[in-house]
Amino acid sequence: MSDELSVPIKGVLNKLSIKDLDIKGKRLFIRVDFNVPLDENHNITDDRRIRSALATINYAIDEGAKVILASHVGRPKGKPDHRFSLSSVARRLQRLIKKDVTFLPECTGPNTESAVSRMSDGDIVLLENLRFNIEEERNDEQFSRALAGLADYYINDAFGAAHRNHASVVGITKFLPSAAGFLLQKEIEYLQGVINHPVRPFVAILGGAKVSGKIDVIRNLEDKVDKVIVGGGMAYTFLKAMGFNVGDSLVEQNMLEFANDIRKGVIAKGIKFYLPVDCVIAQSIEAGAETKLVTSQEIPNGWKAVDIGPASVKLFSEALESAKTILWNGPMGVFEVDAFSRGTFSVAHSVADAYALTIVGGGDTDLAVSRAGVSESISFISTGGGAALELLEGKDLPGLVALTDK
Repeated sequence: MSDELSVPIKGVLNKLSIKDLDIKGKRLFIRVDFNVPLDENHNITDDRRIRSALATINYAIDEGAKVILASHVGRPKGKPDHRFSLSSVARRLQRLIKKDVTFLPECTGPNTESAVSRMSDGDIVLLENLRFNIEEERNDEQFSRALAGLADYYINDAFGAAHRNHASVVGITKFLPSAAGFLLQKEIEYLQGVINHPVRPFVAILGGAKVSGKIDVIRNLEDKVDKVIVGGGMAYTFLKAMGFNVGDSLVEQNMLEFANDIRKGVIAKGIKFYLPVDCVIAQSIEAGAETKLVTSQEIPNGWKAVDIGPASVKLFSEALESAKTILWNGPMGVFEVDAFSRGTFSVAHSVADAYALTIVGGGDTDLAVSRAGVSESISFISTGGGAALELLEGKDLPGLVALTDK
């Protein structure tokens, strides 16, 4: 199916690629997204983001570049915090790449500059968490210049950070020739390709908590899709707007009129619009809470919807059967609690089983697909939640715009 996405796509193919650069013997500053989940013992629980960057890293090594990797983990609030150190990432990367990775405890300064100056072709260093420096998120010019001083070229391969106006994403590009890595290119091509050139029928599945978080996504997709499936907490704002009692389910009161207008507008264009017809309800969102199965029109007061029910799963699955392109953003319920995960996981299996190009992006959907055990059956899983959402909204990504034009 990838051939259908090989058409020129605005936004990335007019930017320099790492393949456009002569990098042999050069110092390459590669901004990666190693923002991986860590447990209380600082162990990595999912290394998919590290593995996603290996194509660019391996290419740079094979071409004889000196590779300087930089990333962030978590939100350390601009100061060192051992809970968010990249030291465990360096160890995991070393195992994955089967090559020594030198971990540098600072992003800039004399010690870092000295270590970089001693690098040989094919060497790899990983800098400590960029966000240990308050200047990173402020896009500080002096910090950007110091980062740029380490290298000859800048490569952005961090799609998950491409929507951030940060020093290592935007500021550094003012001082170095800048190009896209393979992962960034792939992300843009898939997500923009599915929006601009979908193979039809094209079905969008939208979930997550709030309608307000998906306003621009809905508006950007409504003229491009053939079917829209809405689940998660946002579905109950739509159902409330239709006059149904949704009990204590999450409802955005200020979005009721908008939700009604969107639903009617989509239907008026001949697009099929699906909402849950039944749901699992509970009085509290916690493991062990009592649950009931009711129709979506009969949620009693004091109870809230926490997952879609089996009839909704069947309805949504049948709606996907004819699809040739499926885009899924946002879970169907509170899947993090095992008792409320069945609907989301069932939809994940339906998407994975579809004879379609399937793209999963943002809204914790990648985690849901992983927990459902179907990651390998999805055509493409985006590594960037916020960045994917902004791209689906039709917005420009600062990290992409900042790269050097061809």
